[in-house]
Amino acid sequence: MSLALSRPRILLGFLLVALASGGYYAVERGMWRGGLSEGLIQANGRIEGDHVTIASKFAGRIQELLAREGDTVHAGQILIRLDDVQIRTRVEQALRGFEALESQVQAAHASLAVLNLEVPLAIETADAGISSARAAVGRARAVEDEARRDVERMRPLIAEQAVSRQQVDQAETKWSGAKSELTVARSRLTQAVKELAQAELGWKRIRAKESEVSALERQRDQAYAVVDEVESVLKDLTITAPTSGTVTTRMIDVGEVVAAGAPLLELVDLDRLYLKVYVPEVRIGKLRLDLPARIFTDAFPEQPFEGTVRYIASKAEFTPKEVQTPDERVKLIYAVKLYLTANPDHRLTPGLPADAIIRWRDDVAWAKPKR
Repeated sequence: MSLALSRPRILLGFLLVALASGGYYAVERGMWRGGLSEGLIQANGRIEGDHVTIASKFAGRIQELLAREGDTVHAGQILIRLDDVQIRTRVEQALRGFEALESQVQAAHASLAVLNLEVPLAIETADAGISSARAAVGRARAVEDEARRDVERMRPLIAEQAVSRQQVDQAETKWSGAKSELTVARSRLTQAVKELAQAELGWKRIRAKESEVSALERQRDQAYAVVDEVESVLKDLTITAPTSGTVTTRMIDVGEVVAAGAPLLELVDLDRLYLKVYVPEVRIGKLRLDLPARIFTDAFPEQPFEGTVRYIASKAEFTPKEVQTPDERVKLIYAVKLYLTANPDHRLTPGLPADAIIRWRDDVAWAKPKR
């Protein structure tokens, strides 16, 4: 072969090598997934949201259904009312029982207050009666002593005829009356002592009344706990939204009887949606939290939605799982969640397929996903 004929072939070989080298260099420099620049990662998945399942604590019949699929609800908004006729009757009975015990407690407190006033007064009065009776005994004893001494002085004088028998009889009569007065005074003192002892028993009546009040208060508190319990059950029969969101699923209808804990509705907060994507192991090292992303949907192809990397799985998984060949099982991927910054007019809903562009280099321009 002549040198002239071999030169074109040599040049063609160099050209093919250069093209191959350039292609390899382009791939290594970031020409991945249809020509995206180094600094961008494309992934796809479906839009998801945090689902909240609404259930009832108690079994019952659906009386009112105030929210259906597609309705936007706010936290605290009433969604479902269960039949509450029986519980309302129990609430009324519990309230009547509580009110009756409360009346008894008030009456017992009033009676105790009266005793606390009466007992000290009765004791004070009894003390005064004892003092008065003792004084009367003292006076009667003095009179009796004087009358006795007069009799004792006059009796020897009868023989001497210094006094008459009539005078002695009068003195003895006076002494006898003084002794009777002393006996009466002593009886009054004994009665006054008994009255004081009776008055002091009032302290025991006060302690007994205090115990009665405490027992009634415990019964009243227990009745109030019953009222609180049945009112709580009544409140739970009115089911409200635990958070704001959109009703995506309804499992029941009016008139149905549901079991305790059975799911009734499902909510999704359309203002906190995220796109769950999977990134190959060879690209996951480029990602970090808080990286910006743009999300594209078929429904709004010209309107990208801003997002942020908020979750990167710490463990890889095989994909696709249903394929068991060795070549496929060595392909590892990581789950990544891109939370949307906003969802204007709630255009995006869970289940929509979407593509995402994640930018891990700030100096690279954004690009649309490559099909």
